[in-house]
Amino acid sequence: MNVHSCRLWLTLAALVLALTGCGKREGAPVQAADGSGGSAKPAPKILLYGNGAEVQDIDPQIVTGLPEHMVVTALGEGLVSYDARDLHPVPGVAESWEISAEGLTYTFHLRADARWANGDPVTARDFVGSYQRILTPALAAEYAYMLYNYIVGAKDYYDGKLTDFSQVGFRALDDRTLEIRLLQPTPYLLNAMNHYAWFPVHLATVAKFDGLARRGTNWTRPENFVGNGAFVIKSWRPNQAFVVQRSPTYWDRARVKLDEIHFFPVDNLDTEERMFRTGQLHVTYEVPSAKIDVYRRENPAALRIAPYLGTYFYRFNVTRPPLNDVRVRRALALAIDRESLVNNVVRGDERPAYAVSYPGNQGYTPRARLQGTVEEARRLLAEAGFPEGRGFPPLTLMYNTQQNNRLIAEAIQQMWRRNLGIDIALSNQEWKVYIDAQHTKNFDIQRAGWIADYVDPHVFLDLWETTSGNNDTGWGSAEYDRLLAASLHAKTTEERYEIYQQLDQILVDELPVMPIYYYNRVHLVSPKLINFFPTLLDLHPWKELDLAE
Repeated sequence: MNVHSCRLWLTLAALVLALTGCGKREGAPVQAADGSGGSAKPAPKILLYGNGAEVQDIDPQIVTGLPEHMVVTALGEGLVSYDARDLHPVPGVAESWEISAEGLTYTFHLRADARWANGDPVTARDFVGSYQRILTPALAAEYAYMLYNYIVGAKDYYDGKLTDFSQVGFRALDDRTLEIRLLQPTPYLLNAMNHYAWFPVHLATVAKFDGLARRGTNWTRPENFVGNGAFVIKSWRPNQAFVVQRSPTYWDRARVKLDEIHFFPVDNLDTEERMFRTGQLHVTYEVPSAKIDVYRRENPAALRIAPYLGTYFYRFNVTRPPLNDVRVRRALALAIDRESLVNNVVRGDERPAYAVSYPGNQGYTPRARLQGTVEEARRLLAEAGFPEGRGFPPLTLMYNTQQNNRLIAEAIQQMWRRNLGIDIALSNQEWKVYIDAQHTKNFDIQRAGWIADYVDPHVFLDLWETTSGNNDTGWGSAEYDRLLAASLHAKTTEERYEIYQQLDQILVDELPVMPIYYYNRVHLVSPKLINFFPTLLDLHPWKELDLAE
């Protein structure tokens, strides 16, 4: 999933109002409403969560970003969910399932008490219709490949070669039984199905607002949205917290401990840190890099630094000269000092990245490694026609508005200027503009990051398939596509991982993206927050979280 943040324009008055409201939410038990001095009621449990960016949409089959992910997973649920401590698959809407002996057929048994927020039962037909929607070519869902790579007939339907969806490997055997037929055994499928691309949508509501094959219709407006998750929308207003409250229809509502979650779109890390320090947030999205050492010394209990299954990189638009020349891309990649960046700029114990795949993911570590010196970078740039940077055309590096992204971009800009003699302009954009530019390839170089959607090395490699909705570089390779398809038919994990080694080598050779560092999750967490365990994906089932009284 994309890693990001977005500019939040708040007037001083609005900020004061928001902070005052937060303070009241954390208040003492309230007096009886009649003022009679009757028994006090406990204050509602309201989680105040720094979400980094303004949520752009809540359609689970359209969104691709982390802020959206956080909200969507509160509002919806798929067939399977994940354990709070280690993310292994656990029952969600499906209370149980069977896998055939050859690993090609999964049969899910849905809960009798699974309900949509309007009280409708959640049925197997809801899932079949939802999967048909995400695979509908007109919808152009970026995450459609998370289904069509595995399911019989799904790619042909997505490509328009098959029009009869009954021929695709999804079948509702009855209201509570869903059968899924695979192209090949996929041992990590249940992990992948935790992703919101596999969530159902309320088809009657989507159809009412003409959204079955269209993006951005009014079915996702707060007054119209119908989800099946542990929370429902209470309010969603621009530049204010996205507020969800406990769902009265959720099948596991007795287990939900929080009354509300307020997702705050604060992109200014200094503001976010002050909000945490003054009790206005329980969790921050990030930490200003200059404050990490301060918290290490003065409040280490609040500072959380943990491995985070993701890679921070720059994306090249290889359709634009001179970035269509691999020599230029390699020169740019070799001219930066990753060790200096992580030690002096990022400061969260991150590791420099010399390949795309995250090392140690389920026992897989890429052997491919970007290697070379600054002298080699200068030689490559000269061979491409730009000796000492002379004649190099104007290029712009775009990054989404966020303080740490700016600091990294400025440091890399200086390295390119010093080591290659080229000046690359910087452009910061709010999240919506940034995402639009990414998907329309309206950029030269773009800051990016990829956090795994599930725990398996495949997740770092399938998005670079030529037609992947999340590729966004203009790069493609027939050999890469062939190997990726072959990996899905590998007989053993060892055979699959050897194919991944070839894929990683192609990415290092071709460099459609420039790896910079492997993430750590660095944020501030209140000691009041209970059951917020560190996980590789920084995912935390919302229904498991609690706040100390």
